[in-house]
Amino acid sequence: MSGQISSGRLAARLGRAAALSMVAGTVGGAALLAGEAIAARSRRYAQPELGLALRATIGRPGAQPLRLVLLGDSSALGVGVERLADTIGGQLAHLLAEGPTGRQVHLSSVGVSGSRSADLATQVARALLGERPDVALILIGANDATGLRRPAEAAAYLGSAVRRLREARVEVVVGTCPDLGAVRAIAPPLRQVVGWSGRRIAYAQTVATLEAGGTVVDLATETGPVFRADAGTLCHDSFHPSADGYRVWAHALLPAVAAAAAVTARH
Repeated sequence: MSGQISSGRLAARLGRAAALSMVAGTVGGAALLAGEAIAARSRRYAQPELGLALRATIGRPGAQPLRLVLLGDSSALGVGVERLADTIGGQLAHLLAEGPTGRQVHLSSVGVSGSRSADLATQVARALLGERPDVALILIGANDATGLRRPAEAAAYLGSAVRRLREARVEVVVGTCPDLGAVRAIAPPLRQVVGWSGRRIAYAQTVATLEAGGTVVDLATETGPVFRADAGTLCHDSFHPSADGYRVWAHALLPAVAAAAAVTARH
């Protein structure tokens, strides 16, 4: 009888010890994540380069014109580089101008650094002011992911933006949330948490974009391995892309953007 009681007490003690260990691990993990979040927020990040022109014409005079507008967050502005030619828009415009079709690209951006998907409605209104663009490229999702926004909610805002642009007869390409597990400005394990959040955002973005009539490029799948392998794809803040990073993105996006441009050439 006493042996049974001792065994029962031992089992209870082991259970309490396991529970306390789990609580301690959870609290410790939460404290670690909180500390890393504070450290990530306190870093000095690249800012928009005020000298960069948000409007430019690139290509041979007399070539068939293509009005390309970028919407989204800091990546739509080229934060992290200092020259227009190194931004995602500048690199895409040069590729389209030098490609087989040789388009004259009228490039513009209405992106705003720090934007989330909820901010796209205002950007769409700005993009549709004046002469209608032929192709809209939307780069959004990183700030939704780092803020741990609900994927369905973020995707709904994106889908609405894509739908409005398509109703205005604009071809739309969406570059989904990039691989945030590749950024070095955020330490593990927070980096893994943010990467997981980014993947969820990207999946929801894909569904919403296709349903709204847009074209999707999965930036995480297409370019994530390169960013993970090469630290030079990130600028000095280890978060935003460098010129090399934007070049990797531009080549991943080019087939979809060129296909969208080809559709407008037939109209």
